[in-house]
This record gives sequence, C-alpha cells and structure tokens, in this order.
Amino acid sequence: MILPLVKTMCARDCPDACFLDVEVRDGVVVSVKASRENPVTAGITCPRALGDPRRLYSMDRVLNPYIRETQDGRFKLSTWDDALSLVARRLRETLEASGPESVLLLDYYGNTGLISSRFSRRLWTALGATRTDGAVCSASGHAALGLHYGLSYGWEPEALLDRKIIVFWGFNARNSSPHMWALALRARRENDAAIVVVDPRRSESTSMADLWLYPAPGSDVALCYGLARHLITGGHVDTGFIAERCAGYEAYAEEAMRWTPDRVEAVTGVSRAGVESLGDALVEYGSPIFMMGIGLNKGLQGAESVRAVSLLPALLGMSRGFYYTNSRGRYLFGDLEGKNLTDRAQRVVSQISVGERLKAGEFRFVYVKGMNPSLTLPDSGSVGTGLRRDDVFLVVHDTHLTETCRLADVVLPAATYLEKEDIVLSDSHPYVRKACRAVKPWGRSRGEVWVMKELARRLGVTEQWVYGDPWAEVGRALKDAFVEGGYRDLMNGSTVRLRMRPLDEYQTPSGRLEFFSTAAEGVSPLPSQMDLTRAPDEYILISSSLPRYTHTQFRDVYGEIPLQVWVNPVDAEKNGVEEGSEVTLFNEGGRLRLTAVVTDRVPRGVLWAPRELVDGDGNPQNSLISGEAQTLGGGPAFNSTRVRIL
Repeated sequence: MILPLVKTMCARDCPDACFLDVEVRDGVVVSVKASRENPVTAGITCPRALGDPRRLYSMDRVLNPYIRETQDGRFKLSTWDDALSLVARRLRETLEASGPESVLLLDYYGNTGLISSRFSRRLWTALGATRTDGAVCSASGHAALGLHYGLSYGWEPEALLDRKIIVFWGFNARNSSPHMWALALRARRENDAAIVVVDPRRSESTSMADLWLYPAPGSDVALCYGLARHLITGGHVDTGFIAERCAGYEAYAEEAMRWTPDRVEAVTGVSRAGVESLGDALVEYGSPIFMMGIGLNKGLQGAESVRAVSLLPALLGMSRGFYYTNSRGRYLFGDLEGKNLTDRAQRVVSQISVGERLKAGEFRFVYVKGMNPSLTLPDSGSVGTGLRRDDVFLVVHDTHLTETCRLADVVLPAATYLEKEDIVLSDSHPYVRKACRAVKPWGRSRGEVWVMKELARRLGVTEQWVYGDPWAEVGRALKDAFVEGGYRDLMNGSTVRLRMRPLDEYQTPSGRLEFFSTAAEGVSPLPSQMDLTRAPDEYILISSSLPRYTHTQFRDVYGEIPLQVWVNPVDAEKNGVEEGSEVTLFNEGGRLRLTAVVTDRVPRGVLWAPRELVDGDGNPQNSLISGEAQTLGGGPAFNSTRVRIL
C-alpha cells in the first residue's frame, strides 16, 4: 500500500535542517523518513526525526489550554477563549501598573521556522516588551568571527568533498551533525582526505579520525598560536595571500612567536610532537577546512577560541577556510519581527542573566514559547526560583508538558512542526523547500501566529502590521535570497538554493581579513588565552548532547537522559570513586547526583555529562552553570564550569 507522502523540513534547533518525507494514513503520521532531494541531507536523518511519530502522539502532549488553580496549585481544563482572556487581562494590568519593561518575552528556537519563531514576535515588538539577546547558543562565536571577518559565515557543507584535510574542532559531528560527518567520510573515501578531531574528550568522532588532539578545555587559543608558530617558522605561510587580502598579520605573528612548544604544552597538555603532527598534516595535504562546533564557543574562553581557530586557514591562503554557521551569510531582508515598524523602544537583556533577573523580581509577566528555560538556561536554579515567584504571571505556549509548563499560571497547547506550514532555513546548507503540514493539529493545539493575533485583538492592539499576512512578509524577506529558483518556486513545492555572500568579501573597517581587529572594543584585538588555573580539588565539567535528544526534547520517546558522569581513572582513585558508584558534583550554584563511569575517555581534571539532565532529586544540570556571560558576544560558560566531587 502506497501511503500519502508529505514533503517538509525539520524545524528543530539543529543546523542540518533535514528534508523529510512524512507518510500519513487516515490523517495520522505513520513514519518520518529522510528525503533524497537535498544533496546534503540526502537519505540520512537522526533518531529524533525517526522518533517524531511517537513524540507527536506522546502522552506528554499538551492538547488543551490549562489554568492553574491557585487554591491547590493544580491545573484545570480551560477553553481557548477563557485562557486567552485571562492572559490578556493580566498582561494589560502589568503594562498599566509596571510598564512594558516588566514584561518578558522568553523564547528561542524550539521551532526555527521563520513564521513560528520570528513573525510571531510582532505583538511583543508592538507592546515594547523586554526581550533577550538570544546569546545562549552561538552569539559569542558570531561576535568573535565578526572582529576579524565582518560577518561570520564560511564554507558550505558540500565544500568538504573537495578538501584534502578536514579538521573538526570542538565538534563531535558524528553525533551532532551526521550529514557533515557523512560528507567528511565521503571525502576520505573519494578524495583521500584526512579527518582530524580536536576535542578534550575521546568522543564518537575521534574513534574514526586519522589524527586526534586533546587540549585541555579552554586552551584552544594557546594551541592555535602553537600551530601558527610552527607554520611561520617552517616557512609555510602564504605571504602572497596575506599581503593581498589581510591586515594586522605582523602583530599576530609576533604574538604567535611567543608561544614556544614548551609554553603551549604547559597550557594545553598537547606535546610538541602533537602540534607538529597537525601542522605538518595541514601543509602536506593542503586545502584544509576547519569545522568549528557550536560547543567550542560555550565557555568563558569560547569567543577567543573561535576567533583563534578561524585565523589558522588564513595562514595557508584560505579565505574564510572554516565553518561555524552560515546564517549570517544569507541575503535576507525585510523585517519579520516588526522592529523597524514602530518607534517604541524594546529593552534587550542578557539571556544568560535571566535567572538572576527573574529571581530579583525584575519581571511581572513572562511569556515563554519555543524553549524550556527552567532547564536549558544557565543558572537554572535561579530561573526556577524566579518563575515560581508569587508576583510573576507565567504563560507557556508549548507542544509538550515541560518543567517550565509545570510552573506556569496558564499553559497553551502548541502545534508541532508536522502540524503547520512554515519556511525553514538551514544554518549550514543552502537548500530550502516549503515545510508542508502533514496532519491537522492534534487536540486544540494552535500555532504561534494564531495565538499572537488572538492576544493582540483582546488587548486592542491597533498596529495593523501585527495582523499582517506572514507569508507575504516572508516573501518580501526572501525576495533576493535565492540563486536558483525563487519564492514562487518555493511555494509551488520546488527545492530552491539560497544565495551566499562571497567568501573573499570582508565586512571589516579595512575591508580586509583582519588578524589584528580594528573593531575590537573592550577585548584584545588579537585572540587572547585566558588563565586556566584551578584549585587542586576542582574539576572542569563539560557537557554535550546525545543523538537521541534535542536539549530536553524526546525524553518521552527515549527515556530520561542518562544520569552519568565520566571520570578519569586517576581522578576516580583520588576521590574514592568506583565504576557505577554514586557521586555528587557541587559548586556554589547547587549539586548534582550522578552515576560514575570511570573511563580514560576524559583526561585528568575533566568531567563529562550528557546535557541537559535532571538528577533523581530534581536538580537540573544547569543549576551548576554560572550566570556569568562572556565579554565578547554575551554567550554562556557551560564548558568552563568548575565543580568539586563529593
């Protein structure tokens, strides 16, 4: 039996943005499979997409509006009309009593569709509500690359097929980006390319690499300068490219020469032989590409690490010879959020500091969509405490019952990406097709734009651009975005290709690739290595995702995220920790009770745990994460967290 097939794109917070084919029987999703129409994601998808039918019809779905009963803290079933009327009344009261700065829109990319994530912010723009800077994921890396390149885009995924050496730096692509990894393996198979992994943890990717270097967490700048020194002293720098396209090289080279092999090893733990092996491989193979993972920027040293890695291919004559994300390299115009359609100012606060601000009572009304902040934001203990305040009215619009939903005063049922239409753009590959709706929304779930407009009507919002046609606005934003096909082709079901800015264009003050940034303010013009000293009983806790989970999603399909922490055998013996024993990690933010896995897959002084777990006592992993933001870009400090073992 041939089932009806619906063509869509995955809208999760993942750069790969798979083309997916959805099989439907009698109005029910039967399976989700990888489409072969996309040259990058062709025929491959992840366990999350494969598990979507189970997640779509999960017992954890929110299918109706609910209102908290203040008498006993439980929820009662509501209608949309009653729920939205209550939300509008409390929002109006807050605006009148405390002003728009006391209203916080707390959203992120639980759905990355242009309509779901961006157009649906128009009401909050019109109200002048406070929003965050969205810095929790990749902002510091973008800011870092901006200092030297202007915009942060680099090579596109298909370029891997032509490279002779592919360096995955802080990027466990085998887990987190299966399509990038598949392209790298194909390049090795068809082009004899070498695969290098730079990661302090022996990850799934390192087992298939030709070379693995494992610097101490946060020591990437030192390692980069050591590599630069090796290339400079060996006479392997492309002086012609540097003279023609670059600026500030002399200051950079002077700093690199200060990083002797002994100094590099003292900071990074990587020996002279290790540095030379990668440096020589870059020269021998030539034509490198440096694939930087988002995790690389998620530490107090993160922005500095990203900018340092990005400059290495320039030494070899490669213009933007890296990949971070390509979202800043597209030709997208228009104003989907309505920021330029109003004179009303909108306060922007650090997303990393939200916990501290909520706890201090800075906001009286919080509207959450597209995220589960009580688990996913840093300093999550403070986030939870702040959202529990009696003087905070919390509204959550979500597809599934999350920890944040359980704290809400009103819970509104959201539609999943399979239950609505949208346009999804990948942060990596340039291919787009319309994300079509596979089935009708289950229960009473509704999309973000419908809810936004219904709230606007109840509030008496008069700005007509809030009620505009989202498809018309997306069409304007994408008018000049494509190099192959156009918006009409996209809407008619064709696959189109996004236009990318030139690799040899630099949006810097000098118009050149700046080794020594002339735009740096408050930070060093050159990449700077931070002090990594720690107390003898302190450990650096790093974390990364597992292939079956996107942040806190899919626990209802695959079970809870494993409550485990990897401990090096030497550190385990020092602390009396045995395989399978219970250990408690703690710092000033809180404590986390986990099961120990004693393994040499992490070096001494380093611990690893999958994110974002919640221990058996209900303690969120991110309660250990500081609310301190990076100076450059305002990003988080996830992978520079210091803990002790109890």
